[in-house]
Amino acid sequence: MLGARRMLGALRLCSSVSCPRPRASAKLRVRDALGVQDASGECVTVQGWIRSVRSQKEVLFLHVNDGSSLESLQVVADSNFDSRELAFGSSVQVQGQLVKSLSKRQNVELKAEKIEVIGNCEAKAFPIKYKERHPLEYLRQYPHLRCRTNTLGSILRVRSEATAAIHSYFKDNGFVHIHTPVITSNDCEGAGELFQVEPSSKMKVPEENFFNVPAFLTVSGQLHLEVMSGAFTQVFTFGPTFRAENSQSRRHLAEFYMVEAEISFVESLQDLMQVMEELFKAATEMVLSNCPEDVELCHKFIAPGQKTRTYAKKQLPNWGVDLQTEHEKYLVKHCGNIPVFVINYPLALKPFYMRDNEDGPQHTVAAVDLLVPGVGELFGGSLREERYHILEQRLARSGLTKAYQWYLDLRQFGSVPHGGFGMGFERYLQCILGVDNIKDVIPFPRFTHSCLL
Repeated sequence: MLGARRMLGALRLCSSVSCPRPRASAKLRVRDALGVQDASGECVTVQGWIRSVRSQKEVLFLHVNDGSSLESLQVVADSNFDSRELAFGSSVQVQGQLVKSLSKRQNVELKAEKIEVIGNCEAKAFPIKYKERHPLEYLRQYPHLRCRTNTLGSILRVRSEATAAIHSYFKDNGFVHIHTPVITSNDCEGAGELFQVEPSSKMKVPEENFFNVPAFLTVSGQLHLEVMSGAFTQVFTFGPTFRAENSQSRRHLAEFYMVEAEISFVESLQDLMQVMEELFKAATEMVLSNCPEDVELCHKFIAPGQKTRTYAKKQLPNWGVDLQTEHEKYLVKHCGNIPVFVINYPLALKPFYMRDNEDGPQHTVAAVDLLVPGVGELFGGSLREERYHILEQRLARSGLTKAYQWYLDLRQFGSVPHGGFGMGFERYLQCILGVDNIKDVIPFPRFTHSCLL
């Protein structure tokens, strides 16, 4: 504590020392410049990339964007500034006066006094063409360049805002953020679709494992959260997870992000469902409030262009058979295209950690899924089996007692009723933006036969 206080004091001292600097114009983000209400000729500097160029006889118009907003800032310059280097995609630094715009399309504009081209862009070779609305399928070929389009820019700003909103919800509600490991010896889902982790160089003794046990990239942080829920009543994690699914479908990625929470002293699914619903609503309200233009662009230009898939009235599977995606979407449609909770799944379909309802011939577990329009399953959760003897029997039947002895230990030492859930972050973005393919809501999609960059 004393060391931290000394460091803080030193930082304050450094920041208070006056250093003579040449007077410069204020550097503004495009978003901040556009938000100025009473522009009166303040000298400012804006940096970004040219989105459009329009040259007239005596005036040059540029639209400059730095990624901070969907809207670009109009730069008005004397025609003497015109040059071949001022082209679509070039990076520039513009210094000038921020003034009220005469056009009704924008509130302010930048009257340029100095334009410096930082990096040229060869328009003919640039895969993204001016004034062309490229299909998302085309843009997937260029993961290093597609973020420069309006569409991907909007999606990624919404992704950033949704990330902040989720963290904000958990912080406001007293959850402790846990960094669960990416490398693990556990297979939480029991699906066997794991990426094994091994050193790139051959070890001296090939039979030995680097960690002395087989290690994998995580498919879920749930079991580690359960450890932490023995000390903190509310915990969450938000990070990458990995599944080696041999699929190139619009629903699957090999690397994706999961929001997971675990809550102690929970004894009913209703309590879990309430948290799931509150999280969904709080995050979505913040996104809609802070990124209205970005969400509107997706709804206007992406969602209407997606293929409409109609599902005939499905014969839902017999009891004991798992729901498929088409069943999930049918249920959502049947209930009026609104989010739907499905609870109490057959025990035989679910992993060992879900709480046995002990409900006779149907024999269900206290599990819950939240199904949403256009996506299907978004959340999955359950009460956890906290009773030692029942959990021991289930592990024994599965031949997992030795591997999960530590998990049984949690039930021996101060165990409490608890439960938790996980939400696929990319699926959440698909849901609120109307994006059909999951590969378009993550910056660098990884899937079978594709790991570009």
